[in-house]
Amino acid sequence: MSAADRRTILVYSSVIAGVLNFTSPSVGIFVIPFAFILKNKLHLPASGLAMFQVWAGVAAYFSFAFGVVRDRWSPLRLDDRGYLILFGAISALTYVAFCLPYPTEGVLLANATIEVIAFLFLWAAWNGVATTLGQRRAMSGQMSAVWNLWGTLATVGALILGGLFSDRLERLPAAGAVRELFLVAAGTFAAIAALGFWKPRAVFAPDLASPPRHDLLREMGRLLRHWPIYPALAIWLLWNFSPGTGTVLQYYMADTLHASDAQWGAYNAVFSLASVPMFLLFGILSRRFSLKVLTWSGALLGVFQVIPLLFVTTASGMVWAAVLVGILGGLATPAYMDLLIRACPRGLEGAMMMTAWSMYALATNFGNLWGTSLFEGHGGFVTANIATTIVYALILPAILVVPKRLMAAADEEKPIR
Repeated sequence: MSAADRRTILVYSSVIAGVLNFTSPSVGIFVIPFAFILKNKLHLPASGLAMFQVWAGVAAYFSFAFGVVRDRWSPLRLDDRGYLILFGAISALTYVAFCLPYPTEGVLLANATIEVIAFLFLWAAWNGVATTLGQRRAMSGQMSAVWNLWGTLATVGALILGGLFSDRLERLPAAGAVRELFLVAAGTFAAIAALGFWKPRAVFAPDLASPPRHDLLREMGRLLRHWPIYPALAIWLLWNFSPGTGTVLQYYMADTLHASDAQWGAYNAVFSLASVPMFLLFGILSRRFSLKVLTWSGALLGVFQVIPLLFVTTASGMVWAAVLVGILGGLATPAYMDLLIRACPRGLEGAMMMTAWSMYALATNFGNLWGTSLFEGHGGFVTANIATTIVYALILPAILVVPKRLMAAADEEKPIR
């Protein structure tokens, strides 16, 4: 592969990863405004908001099914680009339609559920493209770095704008706030549909296409028999099962430290931005060191990620502490994603990676739910963060059972089989 083709792949991946993370139902621009509409307009308690997120994310628990569909169906006969066009348009139209009814918890839950389903098809297409390129072009570390880097930069922008947008919506009645939020969302998803018409040759080269798979049961059996996926998925699940960093931290900052909506958004933005240098470093090091070295380094740092939060007593201090929190976790995230890419069996990239996102949804939502239980009745913020540290420490023994061949090579040494 030429240097020009490699640059084209990285540019395309940067744009798609950035746009999808900017609009993601879990980390995008609409997350903070939506959460504060539920908290401040509909007056949901912390446990109520956590439960809303659990139900809204039900489809994400079955993300693997969207990956299976991606590996077998070509919408509009355009393969992965067809997913961007079709489901970008569906998302935009859904947001417009939900501007009409009065916003109740049920109405907002119905909208969130439909949007999560549509987004999962978009995410499955991107996961399939990124994983195929990472494996077959021997650049899994670079793809992981780009995925996390541009996804994070988009998330930073989304969180800052989301916090400011939420402050603006606070001045509006519930119906007006929801209408304005949904119209902005409709415009962004219309832009995603337009991206589906972009077809770089290096990204959609004929040799990257997988042959049609017709025997579903046989293919699922092949996935289940592929041992490397299990330790990779276990590590991914543990890393995202973080009971002290979601709703618990939001309510702790808002109610105990008296943080504003914008300060909560700033904390998340600073945390994400602090990870960026580490993602860049991972991309550079992935061409020089084996994944084994990088995974152990990231895991050891990651165990201590949330400890600094236990020593902060002000909202502004939390924003500054986010710098250290982001740095401590900044090598682990791309290393674990690199491992997922390498663990995929060929032809099942969508199914495998979307299974990982099923693990992500289960881990984040149920970790969040357990965290709110600890927060409200079993020791508060301190207990939830100690629990998070213990969960992260469990990753260390899980690394020991990863097949050695999977982590032995650096990027560009050989394609992953």
